[in-house]
Amino acid sequence: MKQSNPEKNEIRLNRFLAMAGVGSRRGCDKLIQDGRVKVNGEVITQMGVRINPERDKVLFDNQPVQRREQFAYLLLNKPPRTVTTTRDDRNRRTVIELLGLSERLFPVGRLDYNTTGAILLTNDGDLSYHLIHPKFKIKKVYRVMINKLIRPIDLHHFNNGLILDGRKTAPCKAREMRRIGNCSYLEVELYEGRNRQIRRMFEVLGYHVEELERVEFAGLSIAGLKQGEWRELETEEVDRLKKLIERQKAELEV
Repeated sequence: MKQSNPEKNEIRLNRFLAMAGVGSRRGCDKLIQDGRVKVNGEVITQMGVRINPERDKVLFDNQPVQRREQFAYLLLNKPPRTVTTTRDDRNRRTVIELLGLSERLFPVGRLDYNTTGAILLTNDGDLSYHLIHPKFKIKKVYRVMINKLIRPIDLHHFNNGLILDGRKTAPCKAREMRRIGNCSYLEVELYEGRNRQIRRMFEVLGYHVEELERVEFAGLSIAGLKQGEWRELETEEVDRLKKLIERQKAELEV
C-alpha cells in the first residue's frame, strides 16, 4: 500500500472506513491494528495506509466495504450507569442497546459511566472525527452540582485554564446558576474533551462533583428528551453541524 506521493483520488484507509460507517476514525484505527481490515486481499495492520476507493477492494471482517450515500444521526439523552461504547467487556449497558436499532451506529465521543446528557450517535465517521478532534473547538455545555459553594476566585481559574496532566486546559466559561443549600449548581462551557475533564478540574480546586449532565453538544440540546430517550436530527440540524465544521476548518486555514 502506498504511503507517500499520494495519487489524486487516494485517501487514508481509516478515513475511508469512517466514511463507510464502519466506525469513527479512532475506532477504525483500532480495527486496522487488530487485523480486521484487508485491502486487495492483504491484511493491513499499519497506520497511514492510503487507498483509491475507486480501484481498491476493502474488506472488514471479510465483508466488502463501500462508501455510504446516506447516514443516520441520532441524539440521545444518556442515562446514568451506561457506557458510551458499542460493546462492553464487563456486560454493562451500552448506549447502543438503548437505541434498540439494527443499524450499525457508534457514539461521537464519550461521557463517563455516571454522567448523563447529550450524546450524538451516527455512522458518519468523517463528521464524527471533526466533532471530536480538539483542534475544531466544538462547544459542549454542562450543568454541574458540586459538594460545596464555589469560591469566586475558582470561577476565574476556570476562565483562565487549569493545569491537568502537566499542561494547561483551554479557557472555558463557568458560572454559578444558583445555590442549593451549601452546594453550588453551575454551568460550564467546554471546548476540549480530555478524559473526565470536568470532574478533574473541580477536583484540582478542592471540590467533588455530585451530579454532571451535558445539556448541549455542538449546538444540539437535549431539551424535551427524558433520560434514555432519543430522536433523529432534523435535516437543518445536520446541515448546521456540517457548516460548523466548514467554518472551523476555514478558521484553521487562515
